[in-house]
Amino acid sequence: METEKERLWERFETWQKNNTVGMTKDRYLEMEEQLGRKPDPSKCPPGVEDLPLSVIEGIEVFNLLGDRVYPEIGYIGKDYTNLPILIDLYNIEDKELLIEVLSRLDAEAIKVSQERLKRQYDKMKSKSRG
Repeated sequence: METEKERLWERFETWQKNNTVGMTKDRYLEMEEQLGRKPDPSKCPPGVEDLPLSVIEGIEVFNLLGDRVYPEIGYIGKDYTNLPILIDLYNIEDKELLIEVLSRLDAEAIKVSQERLKRQYDKMKSKSRG
């Protein structure tokens, strides 16, 4: 039997993947309307508003943290220096959940950055051959 926490992370992961490629709930509904189809709730990506408030606050905190980026390496993660200040500012009590949200967001952002850098490198490499 799936636990509430597992459902939360599954929903979060679905939101995160769709968000990464720019597919929002509103965009999906717009697309279905343009195609003249009735939206299928099982295919509709969750919106950020469909996540618990504590997760939304984690996303907001993540977006307020600075990025650590190096020219030849790319994005290597968030700078957590100001995290204690943001925890106080948002009055976050469930720090364990916050850290999990931040970790998942950071891991995806690092992955996306590395994939982008690899594509750019491969493109440059193929141009130099031709």
